[in-house]
Amino acid sequence: MSSEPEEEPVSVLQRFEKRLEGLVEGAFAKVFKGVVHPVEILNAMQREAEAHKAILAGGRTLVPNRYVIDLSPYDHSRLAPYAAALAQELAQSQAEFIGEQAWTVYGDVIVEIERGDGLDTGMFRVTAEVYTGGEVAPVQQPAYDAAPAYSPYDQQQGGYPPHGGHNGRNVGLVSGDGRTYPLQMGSTVIGRGDQANLRLPDVGISRRHARLDYDGSQVVLTDLGSTNGTMVNGQRVSAVALNPGDMIQLGTTTLTFRVDG
Repeated sequence: MSSEPEEEPVSVLQRFEKRLEGLVEGAFAKVFKGVVHPVEILNAMQREAEAHKAILAGGRTLVPNRYVIDLSPYDHSRLAPYAAALAQELAQSQAEFIGEQAWTVYGDVIVEIERGDGLDTGMFRVTAEVYTGGEVAPVQQPAYDAAPAYSPYDQQQGGYPPHGGHNGRNVGLVSGDGRTYPLQMGSTVIGRGDQANLRLPDVGISRRHARLDYDGSQVVLTDLGSTNGTMVNGQRVSAVALNPGDMIQLGTTTLTFRVDG
């Protein structure tokens, strides 16, 4: 028997730190010396998601998808050149964390970085909200009136508001190797880029390949102008309402649309 210890799985936080190292050639290390560190922010965002869980019909767990980060004036000024890049990395890592917990969000994970007057250097505040694409539903804390400093995704307006009951059905996609991807209400972008909610490591898939819109009664698949196109049951489609058992092909990946319940 080998006495070598098993390798620990790489955590969301470790992946986040690795990506930060690659951003702007190490500028983050200099920027955050002695001030708030992005890993602390991500930790706080994870705690907020955990603290504000809500159980939906069908037993799914809903957590906030919009996170407003208030930084002290000093930290905010130091961070300003990197705020957009940092917001995108935080959003991606939070989406990964939520996915690993098998929780549900409405639409995309959004992170906005704001200046928090009155906060001491090194201090920050995280406000978590459920954002449905049209209205902000605050979770315990009030929403901020400030205009968003940065929103990493452009399809927010495509999200559906909560739909009553969604007929008690669980809908999702199943890959050829048996992986299941549950679909939440609203819009889900499939692709291999950072802005995709459902990321697939397939070089034949575009960064933003297709979108699934679920309104509680039906799921509509829309091709987003992908390079190689989207096929359903062997036919190339631009937009189509899916039926249970439909086979979706993107690149070399095949996903089966499934409805349970």
